[in-house]
Amino acid sequence: MDNLMSPYSNLSMGTTTPLHHPDEDLANFQHQQQNNVYLPKQMNFAPPHAPPPPLMMAQPQTPQSHFIPMTPQQQPASVSEIPSSIPKVNTPAIDASPMFMNPMTPLDSSILPQLQNIVSTVNLNCKLDLKKIALHARNAEYNPKRFAAVIMRIREPRTTALIFSSGKMVCTGAKSEDDSRLAARKYARIIQKLGFNAKFLDFKIQNMVGSCDVKFPIRLEGLVLTHSKFSSYEPELFPGLIYRMVKPRIVLLIFVSGKVVLTGAKVRQEIYDAFDNIFPILKSFKKS
Repeated sequence: MDNLMSPYSNLSMGTTTPLHHPDEDLANFQHQQQNNVYLPKQMNFAPPHAPPPPLMMAQPQTPQSHFIPMTPQQQPASVSEIPSSIPKVNTPAIDASPMFMNPMTPLDSSILPQLQNIVSTVNLNCKLDLKKIALHARNAEYNPKRFAAVIMRIREPRTTALIFSSGKMVCTGAKSEDDSRLAARKYARIIQKLGFNAKFLDFKIQNMVGSCDVKFPIRLEGLVLTHSKFSSYEPELFPGLIYRMVKPRIVLLIFVSGKVVLTGAKVRQEIYDAFDNIFPILKSFKKS
């Protein structure tokens, strides 16, 4: 009998439980609020029958959530199996080597010495009347009290000639070997047209001057102390350091700004060889 009268007997017998009325719970809740003297503000009471508020917490997106993993069956076996609809992007190759691993070398054409002046001599093989040349030739001047030679100029190539009464001539101002020879021939032709039996003998380049800029400042004080045997530096007299190279036999004028003048060469290659020798030295005395 006790089992039959227990409150759970209906469940065991398969019958339904009595219906639950939400109004009763609401009435009980209002009764509790009236009896409570203090209710914390932090506590939010809701009726028992009210559904719980939905969770608004946003789930962080992980890198995996942006992509759909491909199964082995979906991955193409080779590049040829990639659909042709996918555009191909040609990305340029990037050199991963750092900048300081590729120092500027003398072989760089941007700092290769450029010829600025060539001095050549030629023998006209005849005696010359300098007064007659100065009176009849164009662009010629002669002042024996100042200089015992006629100074003659032409525009193409833009050069200057010093013509002596002995028949010797010096041609300066050319930028290349060919221009120097061409200018000397033009001067000899002018002398011939003035009635002299001038010839063109023993043409020879006596000096070549080149210059360049290494693009960084140089510590001239440290350079003259380290290479005192070959260099001299007197800033009170001349702002450049004079470096006398033994092989090739070239004289270099080195300035603190990085400008370098090379002189004394007979052929162009001596200018290049001298700069190749001095460039590592200049780089070791670069101002930081």
